[in-house]
Amino acid sequence: MLLAASLGACALGPDFVRPVAPAADRYLQEPADSGTVSANGIAQRFATGADVPADWWALFKSPPLDAAVKQALDHSPTLEAAQASLRQSEDNLRAGDGLLYPQVDASLGAERAHGAAIQRSPAATGSVVDVVTLAGTISYTIDVFGGERRTVEGLRAQVDNQRYLAKAAYLALSGNVVDACIARAAYLAQIAATRELIALEREQLQAVEAQVRAGTSAYASVLSQRGLIAASEASLAPLEQKASQAAHLLALLEGAAPADVAPPDVELASLSLPADLPLSLPSELVRQRPDILSAEAQLHVASANIGVATAAMFPSFSLDATFGNANSGVRNLLAAGTGFWSLAPSILAPIFHGGTLRAQRQAAVDAYDVQRADYRQTVLAAFAQVADALKALEHDAQGLRAQDEATRETAEALAMLRANYQAGLVAYVDVLAADVLYHQAVIARLQAIGLRHQDTVALFVALGGGWRSAPASAVAGNTP
Repeated sequence: MLLAASLGACALGPDFVRPVAPAADRYLQEPADSGTVSANGIAQRFATGADVPADWWALFKSPPLDAAVKQALDHSPTLEAAQASLRQSEDNLRAGDGLLYPQVDASLGAERAHGAAIQRSPAATGSVVDVVTLAGTISYTIDVFGGERRTVEGLRAQVDNQRYLAKAAYLALSGNVVDACIARAAYLAQIAATRELIALEREQLQAVEAQVRAGTSAYASVLSQRGLIAASEASLAPLEQKASQAAHLLALLEGAAPADVAPPDVELASLSLPADLPLSLPSELVRQRPDILSAEAQLHVASANIGVATAAMFPSFSLDATFGNANSGVRNLLAAGTGFWSLAPSILAPIFHGGTLRAQRQAAVDAYDVQRADYRQTVLAAFAQVADALKALEHDAQGLRAQDEATRETAEALAMLRANYQAGLVAYVDVLAADVLYHQAVIARLQAIGLRHQDTVALFVALGGGWRSAPASAVAGNTP
């Protein structure tokens, strides 16, 4: 009765307390601006405290992009493996829960033995003995000091860890798909603009060659123009390689071989840049980023392990009972006088283990310190990622606005030269040169637009995505 009453006692070891959320209200040293400058007709605004939508990629308003993300979420082996790992940890927890209950077993055995004369009792009538035994056993470990409960607590924390790892896989998968789609669209747009530029440069080459034949220009101009064309053509191969790599990456993310699936038809011009961007506070970020929550769960596991190691230093109590029947045959197995039973309470107290138990407990404490430092590092890295994304969007807008100005000025210069050419004031080669400068500005502007879209994706991912409001079937669990 005393042992049973002790079951309500507190388990040894520290009770886990979630790390306190940071009190900081911003990610950058300087006060955060409410948004970016306007570029390409869009100024992105930051809504502090707003939640990230579950399907944040839908803000780009591209049906092919939405379809690519859905395909990846439905068929990705990475996400499938994360969900299977979560189920495995849940099964391990259910198995661990059984430690808190009595263990009941039944056995049926038959034995036929022949003993030496010296081994037989004087009352024995023969040298061959038949014994059939039907028995049941009950064993129960009385968790006085909470070692079993701490073990189950650790298993439950491991389930949390796997759940957040699955959410992290969901976030990384969706972010990588969107980023790869945007990158490929930007490369294809640059390829198209570069081919237009090459066509203009070839047209300019014909004009230069005509001037050389007319004796109004030196042959060196032809060589310079040919070199310019070769340089432009050389820039095509890296762009086409990057576009191919992005397509192959998308196939991998979607759970297919590159030869078996066509890349999504996403055009850079069709993408809508989200103007209103959510910005979680640091205190909210630590409760919504899957990697931070996973680090917190690992810290919880380490805390529970201290309790397990502490309980191992104290006595353990168990109660074992056996009951059954034994006779020489099955037919008379239940006859009167064949029953037997035993009741065996026991206490096992550690006396001397050469310092092993104390060292194991200290090792558990050290492991907790490791996880606590890892948790802090994970939080700091998350804050740095958000800060990087905010600064990147600010600089992207500034750079794109400069590229907008450069494109506008080269377009105006081209228009003026065309008008002057029609009036007979300039040579056509001057018009072609201005057209080349304009297309070079267009290519640089396309690069800036693609980078701005990709850094917007980086902000959504850095904020933890919208897994908390996503379907549980997609994220493998939805409990924060």
